[in-house]
Amino acid sequence: MRIGIDARFFGIKQKGLGRYTQKLVENLEKVSVGDGNEYFVFLKKENFEEYQPQNPNFKKVLADYQWYTFAEQIYFPWTLYKYNLDLMHFPHFNVPILYCKKFVVTIHDLTLLHFPTVRNSTLHPIFYRLKFLAYRMAIKLAITRAKRIVTISQFTKKDIIENYGTAVENKIFVTYESAEDHCMFSAKNAQEILQKYGIIKPYLIYVGNAYPHKNLERLVLAFAQVLQKNSDLQLVLVGKRDYFYDRLRNLITDQKIGNIILLSDISDHTLDLLFHQSLANVFPSLYEGFGLPPLEAMSKGVPVISSDHPCMREVLGESAHFFDGLDMTAIARAMQEIISNNELRADLIKKGFEQTKIYSWKKMAQETQEIYKNVLN
Repeated sequence: MRIGIDARFFGIKQKGLGRYTQKLVENLEKVSVGDGNEYFVFLKKENFEEYQPQNPNFKKVLADYQWYTFAEQIYFPWTLYKYNLDLMHFPHFNVPILYCKKFVVTIHDLTLLHFPTVRNSTLHPIFYRLKFLAYRMAIKLAITRAKRIVTISQFTKKDIIENYGTAVENKIFVTYESAEDHCMFSAKNAQEILQKYGIIKPYLIYVGNAYPHKNLERLVLAFAQVLQKNSDLQLVLVGKRDYFYDRLRNLITDQKIGNIILLSDISDHTLDLLFHQSLANVFPSLYEGFGLPPLEAMSKGVPVISSDHPCMREVLGESAHFFDGLDMTAIARAMQEIISNNELRADLIKKGFEQTKIYSWKKMAQETQEIYKNVLN
């Protein structure tokens, strides 16, 4: 069979979606040895050289079409048709409307449905509304037309059923992500790197974007409360500099909150080091489809405090200290507890290591491969 994978998001630069796509392709190469299928991996120019097939049955194809554009909708399908695919896997909801052959789609979450506010965009309200309606239509079409729907948590599966009806329930399959692959830092230059960014231990760390549903405004305001009793504590926020991080920076300046460091575009090695040297990872998000950063923190021996969103409770189990993400006092209290209670940190570190053993990228690829077989048979 001829199977295509839309890997235009391939690579860690595209955040969680990019990591998922990369790990899916890399591990499919490992688990598909000898299955007799041909795999065609479609990439953009910017990540074409980043992926080098290790399995002779995997071929990469240039498909330099920007996401969410007319080129993606019009030209990308014709590129796919050239390869006479028996099955196509789109790892995101942006499935070209003109592609009419069998496909599987991965729906990571329904954030756009639950947080459809202008605060999530830099566009003029009218243009944002039009964009939002287009996204809603794209998600609905992808869900209804797909032969199978892959989700990354039971929470997302339930969310899809609640929003699109029980008719789609039987074609939804859950394949969890993983945090097993991570860099191992060298302690030799740890102090040098910390000094470079003005970081002085102890500090808490957050990793991720600054979109409104990530709840960073409440986090920094709660941190201001904690600073009153812990003047030497720092909060390090790691993400990609954009409109939302700049807006958060302005809030921090306006509120005169000290000891907060915002970092962007750092290397994997540096991020790994910052995780290892931190006192704890804090994750206040109000909505997630999986929530990979806390699991990555646990894999590095870092205790985690997290919002009690249902998805985070599903993924992290009993290995995190949870708080109400809508309550700044609760966030502040959780931070105070994690920095002052050595026994709590030790217990969470132990539980965190055990929790990460549940997840595996290889297992995710094997389960995805079974979904392919299910459709093709």
